Amino acid sequence: MDDGDLKKLPENTPTAFIPRELRRSLKDQAGNINRNVWEMGLALAMKDALRSGDLYLPQSKQHVSFWDLTLNEPNWDETKHTVYTELQQPLQHEVRSAISTQFHEAVSAAQKRFGLDNFAEIHNGRLKLKRDDKLDVPDKVNQLQKVIDAHMPSIRIEQLLMEVDQMTHYSRHFVPIQHHQSRPKNFYKSLMAAIISQATNLGVVSMSNSVNGVTVDMLRHILQYYIREETLINASAEIVNQHHELPLSAVYGSGTLSSSDAQRFKIRADSLLASYYPRYYGYYEKAIGIYTHVSDQYSVFSTKIISCSPREALYVLDGLLENNTILKIREHTTDTHGYTEIVFALCHLLGFYFMPRIRDLKDQQLYRIDKSVDYGDLNHLLTKTADLAIIEEQWEYMMRVVISLKQKTAPAHVIVQRLTNSSPSDRLTKAFTNLGRIIKTEYILRYLTDKDLRQTVQRQLNKGEYRHKLPRWIFFADQGEFTTGDYEEIMNKASSLSFVSNAILYWNTIKINDVVEQLRQQGEDIDDKTLSHISLLPYKHVLPNGTYFIEDEGKG
Repeated sequence: MDDGDLKKLPENTPTAFIPRELRRSLKDQAGNINRNVWEMGLALAMKDALRSGDLYLPQSKQHVSFWDLTLNEPNWDETKHTVYTELQQPLQHEVRSAISTQFHEAVSAAQKRFGLDNFAEIHNGRLKLKRDDKLDVPDKVNQLQKVIDAHMPSIRIEQLLMEVDQMTHYSRHFVPIQHHQSRPKNFYKSLMAAIISQATNLGVVSMSNSVNGVTVDMLRHILQYYIREETLINASAEIVNQHHELPLSAVYGSGTLSSSDAQRFKIRADSLLASYYPRYYGYYEKAIGIYTHVSDQYSVFSTKIISCSPREALYVLDGLLENNTILKIREHTTDTHGYTEIVFALCHLLGFYFMPRIRDLKDQQLYRIDKSVDYGDLNHLLTKTADLAIIEEQWEYMMRVVISLKQKTAPAHVIVQRLTNSSPSDRLTKAFTNLGRIIKTEYILRYLTDKDLRQTVQRQLNKGEYRHKLPRWIFFADQGEFTTGDYEEIMNKASSLSFVSNAILYWNTIKINDVVEQLRQQGEDIDDKTLSHISLLPYKHVLPNGTYFIEDEGKG
């Protein structure tokens, strides 16, 4: 048309992709296709297709084919014969039977438990729920917590980091980047000061003014060559691993349960991750999220910087799959922002029991797998049917995606996002969604009828939410707001904050254990059930600001 060969778009021009809102304007009164509207519709359709992966560019880094994110064909052909055993999943011809058996067992167990407690009841065909159970907390807990808090000695943050290093030797993980050999003068003191400058948000200029003998250049040298995401993750894992071995840690859990949640921080600089978050910061201030995975022993084993715009569920699997500690996480919980049906399916296939706290639980759509089966009173809840046929059809492709996640061929959130954004016609996404509906239904039926499960979920989420107070206490400078938009700088500060949080946890656990043993020797009866409700993260005894290294005990 631009060359003048055509005066108007032909009648057989494809229009099926034109969005519904543009269709009214697509043709004029004579029935001719409006070129401007058609081109706008094409651009919008291309944008959506690139976003979902239905349209891709072979040379692009961002808009690649979905299957380029997974194991390539030769690797998949070599792997697929053993993948079912590795993932402990049935073969394709067995999948219907396996899913059906598990579903019927889950529903049967829920039927037997239904009504044994009064949390849920079915009234006139509708689910009615009472308020969530209060956690069973022994009466002595509050009194014991006050005694322990009163016995926690005040300590400056730099002294705490050095004491924890003497016990765990985490500083050995701060190795220079390859081929860099020179160490600045006063290296150990500079290393501690550099970590604190990031974790407290002070920055190198303010920190150099607060420490004798450490200059801005020395701190920048440390940050450039020694403190990076890799070294912070390894040093933090060292603390988590040794904390797991402490006797008191086992009182709080076995290290197999975790939760994840985002904590929002205001950001002043322009950043690709910054977005408006009216719920906390109004319509004029932008924020970013620090998304952390926290174990039942209060330790942080994963930290991500995320935008506040997308759903947090995108990032649940990243922390679980990138866990480099000795913690063997098997169960994971989130609040309602952390769940989607696709995440339910992927967690199940990866061997994680996913147990989110879902808001508006009584309004959740539950599914059955067979219309002809009578589930008694639960028939009122299981009102729609999941599609087993599409799960069986796509089972091999689903296994390819899951083993690719396990082998980290691409970041988990990228794969989850592509599955989530796929068009409604995508059969692979439909298969994951239908499996997720089945697993979600089994979980909700158990949640409604199992008080212990509800309390486990609540207790673990409380640990994660309580831990949010500690970063606010430590990250005090510049009013606790990020002033840089550089991703690497933001990530370094977030990782340093999680590292310091784990160091405080380790130090606290040692001191709390000493206090408890002293009280027991004085005749106090403190059982492990009571002790398990005592927080390991009191924080007001830790002094994060002021002049650092007043008593210069650093190593040379």
